Amino acid sequence: MEANLRWSLVTAIAPVAWGTNYFVTREFLPAGHPLYGAAIRALPAGLLLLAVCRKLPSGSWWWKSLLLGVLTTGGFFALVYLAAQRLPTSVASTVMATAPLVMMLIAWALIAERPGPRHLAGAAVGAAGVCLMLLTASVSLDALGVFASVAAMAMSSLGYVLAKRWSGEVEVLASTSWQLLGGGLVLLPFAAAVEGAPPALDGAALLGFGYVTVVATALAFAAWFAGLRRLPAGTVGLLGLLNPVTGVLLGTAIAGETLSLQQLCGLALALTGILLGRPGAARGRGGDRPTGSAPRPRARRSVRGR
Repeated sequence: MEANLRWSLVTAIAPVAWGTNYFVTREFLPAGHPLYGAAIRALPAGLLLLAVCRKLPSGSWWWKSLLLGVLTTGGFFALVYLAAQRLPTSVASTVMATAPLVMMLIAWALIAERPGPRHLAGAAVGAAGVCLMLLTASVSLDALGVFASVAAMAMSSLGYVLAKRWSGEVEVLASTSWQLLGGGLVLLPFAAAVEGAPPALDGAALLGFGYVTVVATALAFAAWFAGLRRLPAGTVGLLGLLNPVTGVLLGTAIAGETLSLQQLCGLALALTGILLGRPGAARGRGGDRPTGSAPRPRARRSVRGR
């Protein structure tokens, strides 16, 4: 159980870093170049991890890296930026809050990792908490924006589960670097076609990209995929709710925003949902045990009554 807690804390680095990414992007990075911004974020991070692991793909990992790169970074980033342009942040974040449940269902189908009742309850409670934190009475919806947000959520959830399924084949740092490079390379031609020349970067933008590349991408994705390798998909998905929680708390701490009673209740519900999905909360049930690279549906049948 101590190992599970340790890996949960490691995995939590990712959504917390992604939550800070909103502030850094808004304050320091050039506006109007979302595709170049995503490519500049992914490619240096992938090269950094590649320099650490010093391994190139071989065999099936050439197409697996490209597929996972499109699902978890390239295509995902592009759809997220499209959603951000056409939807309020509150709506897009609320759609993404359904990712834990989608990840559980995909993991059940692809790797026979059945979600436990605590994971399902955590997904419902956490999503309700995010809705309370972010949604207001006056929200406008755009059909294309909603589609892009739902597609981004489903695409990344599928990519994470596939990464978990194949995680035992290579080291985490290697597969993470290949995914980031694959996703970044896919983005570049679209960025050139849609946005033209790359943006000019001043000192503040370089510092911002430095943080986004090293912390919010290289470190965050390595921590995320390491957690996926060792923890149930439901637990990892619920930890992702720390992303909007971090964004709200950062706005309060830095931007001087005030939390309303509704937001405080939503924050409490989101944190409750995360705690419900912690590994060991219901050990011995089908989907609540830690897993490795392959499902082990009968590994702990003897402790089912614990």
